[in-house]
Amino acid sequence: MKCRVILGNNNQVLSEKTCEAHHQHLCGTYTINVVLRGKAEYRVGNRLFNLTAGNLLFINSKSSYSYKIDSIEAVHILSLSFEEDFVVRFHEMMGGKHTALLEGRSNFGEDTRPVFLESIHLMQGEMQKSLFRLNAHIKTCDYNHNLIEEHVEECLLAYYKLYRREITDRAGYLQFSNVSTRTEILKRLMIAKDYILSNYNLQISLQNIADVACLSVNHLLRTFKQAFQLSPHQFVTEARLQQAKYLLTNTDYPVKEITSIIGFDCPSSFVRLFRTRYSFTPGCFREEYHSDKMEIFAH
Repeated sequence: MKCRVILGNNNQVLSEKTCEAHHQHLCGTYTINVVLRGKAEYRVGNRLFNLTAGNLLFINSKSSYSYKIDSIEAVHILSLSFEEDFVVRFHEMMGGKHTALLEGRSNFGEDTRPVFLESIHLMQGEMQKSLFRLNAHIKTCDYNHNLIEEHVEECLLAYYKLYRREITDRAGYLQFSNVSTRTEILKRLMIAKDYILSNYNLQISLQNIADVACLSVNHLLRTFKQAFQLSPHQFVTEARLQQAKYLLTNTDYPVKEITSIIGFDCPSSFVRLFRTRYSFTPGCFREEYHSDKMEIFAH
């Protein structure tokens, strides 16, 4: 099932539920790509991103990309496409050339198109709320373009805040006095982070991560901890727990199945770790979430 809404400002929203899809040679607009259920494989240039439920990927205008879905169960993706001129105006409103995007090409020559660092992000906080509101509205089949445009702009604003927090601000955590060195190291660390988020459910080694990021293991350990305040191992564990939270609150998968999906061999080990982290067992966490949700609707 596919639903595409083309708005008056030429921005678009695509909601697609399918077990199989393969779209190649896509480019031309900025896009926020979100997997709400299941898993999709994105290839941007020569980089491969495995996007799982609860994660998003922002792709620049003019970046050539493809995505593939091959699943027994239906995968649900949500894509927001933004016209170049819209993003340029929005970027100027957000501070224009004074807004650092790490890539350093927010304003050069006659080309004022902002260029973002393409990376996977966990969908949480304001970003998640904005995307869920948009998805809920699309599901009603009430295609009020003015309201959808508001939701879409809200999502872009939330992404700017997410980008600043998760990418731009992290450069300041790295202990390098040279700006270009700091920027280059952060780019490599983001590649390491994307590799972890694409493969968090597998057994990956520090050497695997270091090789992908073109860093030595020692350099990776030292700088990753500076940027993310977590070691790579701790980051993998956190990614698994965040994915578990998303699946517990947005699917009806049993805890045993979630344990397998996120890469744990033993359900009891997962339950123990989850309870230590959140003071709830996974089952109680799910019940508490839905109970709170019902109370909100009751009021």
